[in-house]
Amino acid sequence: MTTAAMIPDDAVWDGVSNLLDEYLQIRPDDQVFLLYTADAREPAAWVAAELAVRGIEPALLGMNAVHDDTVEPRLRAALPDPASPHPRIVLLTMELNSMSHVLQLRRALAPYAEDRWATYRIINASAEFFRHSMSVTPTLLSALNGALLNRMMPASHLRITSSSGTDLEVTVDSRRYRWLSNRGVWREGAFLVLPPGEVSTYPADINGVLVADGAFNVTSYTSYDARLAAHPVTVGIRNGRVTDVACADPLVTRLLERCLKLDNADRIGELGFGTNVGTTGFIPLNSHINERHPGVHLGLGMHGQRLDVVEYWSDIHLDLITSDATIVVDGHTEIRSTDLMSFAEERHPAPLTEGLHEEDIDGDCCGLIASEVARVKNEFLQMRDCQ
Repeated sequence: MTTAAMIPDDAVWDGVSNLLDEYLQIRPDDQVFLLYTADAREPAAWVAAELAVRGIEPALLGMNAVHDDTVEPRLRAALPDPASPHPRIVLLTMELNSMSHVLQLRRALAPYAEDRWATYRIINASAEFFRHSMSVTPTLLSALNGALLNRMMPASHLRITSSSGTDLEVTVDSRRYRWLSNRGVWREGAFLVLPPGEVSTYPADINGVLVADGAFNVTSYTSYDARLAAHPVTVGIRNGRVTDVACADPLVTRLLERCLKLDNADRIGELGFGTNVGTTGFIPLNSHINERHPGVHLGLGMHGQRLDVVEYWSDIHLDLITSDATIVVDGHTEIRSTDLMSFAEERHPAPLTEGLHEEDIDGDCCGLIASEVARVKNEFLQMRDCQ
């Protein structure tokens, strides 16, 4: 039995256009390669159709999620000769529940100058992605992220509350623990990850209670409804570790118990704030879309810091998300998630030079990807020199 294809509404089509215009910044002479998994076939077709309307015929490559040894050779065969003049390469991957083949994609692109390609990676490809996550621009998200970063990076203490009962006391140490910003702005040599709209760090210390009434997002597949409004999750926290957790829903309770059994899953590995004001509600999908909703979320388990700074490892990362948040910075500056649009003219700190890192999911703390890319690039250069 086959299901009928979805007919996108105007909001979805607007999101597709916004993706191409504001995020990919498509040019008429770009050579576009669109890689997609089976669960993202329809969203990929919408993007391909919009590109065709603009006179750009993308190369379409299907791929298996997680494991597919054919991705690199097939992409290499489709890419232009790196030794010859060629248009800018735009590589777009679309997946629903996964983020696959980072190393294979990096190796395929290794022979090309970094200013000649741009790679964009969409997770949670769906109508909801275009309808919610793509309804705002990178310019706006840069301002909103900047508003939070400009106030919290210099701070030493945050008090975070929410309408659902969250009350957290957080110690911040920006000299030791980096802040990450995901705002949808591409930079040379990086893989830009979408959906955008978040700032995060590692809390030097955190105590209190989190009442997550928005949604969860966990780094493993689940078909559970991720929304938590009908059965919030309450988490007690002392010295950065979970002391107790409660939820009225038995399925969510079972998920929490399974996650917390893993090594270091009781550690608060992330303090995050969603900034995507286009995400006005929560969706059933276990997704980054929910994580970008304006509010606060705590990530249990794995962190986003360098392993020589935060030395523990966990096989799980479970985000628990509130529907709103109020942040008091060093006892006086107050930020409300419901008022983020009032910061639409803020300046975003300069990445790296101002102590800020931009989030790219292929961040390579152990050097594996960087060394592989260097090896492949050297092989290409040696082969070219021998010709």
